[in-house]
Amino acid sequence: MANESGKTVKIKLVSSIIPTEGELEQYEMWLEGSCVEKGNSHYLRYEEVQEDLQIQTTIKLNEANSFIMRKGGVNMRLPLNPDLRENGHYESPFGSLPLVTDTHQLAIEVVQSEKVSGQFKTHYDLIIGGNSVGHYKLDIQFTEV
Repeated sequence: MANESGKTVKIKLVSSIIPTEGELEQYEMWLEGSCVEKGNSHYLRYEEVQEDLQIQTTIKLNEANSFIMRKGGVNMRLPLNPDLRENGHYESPFGSLPLVTDTHQLAIEVVQSEKVSGQFKTHYDLIIGGNSVGHYKLDIQFTEV
């Protein structure tokens, strides 16, 4: 799968957020995107629309050091490393905000048989200004169409 445009995949994304002060927020999305293999990593790419803003999302699938990168309506780089806290950032029209992730779980499985499929699971705390703002869980399953 060395093709730069990748394989077209159907994506099921389930996101759970438990804010430090608040109740569980959970949402599920079904998307179409692509899965690209580069070196020892796979990259899952998709586009979503939130509040009329188009956001291009790329997720690096690598158990040692993954990341979630978003561009468009919001710009964000969220590194995920189970061995140490990582610095990221979030940019909006209102300014840039430094973020820290404390990754508790990072599990990736990519199966390449006749069609590529896999899953990506992560659980992390998002830290802003030295304080945790919540616990985040992301569960993504994808299958080539």
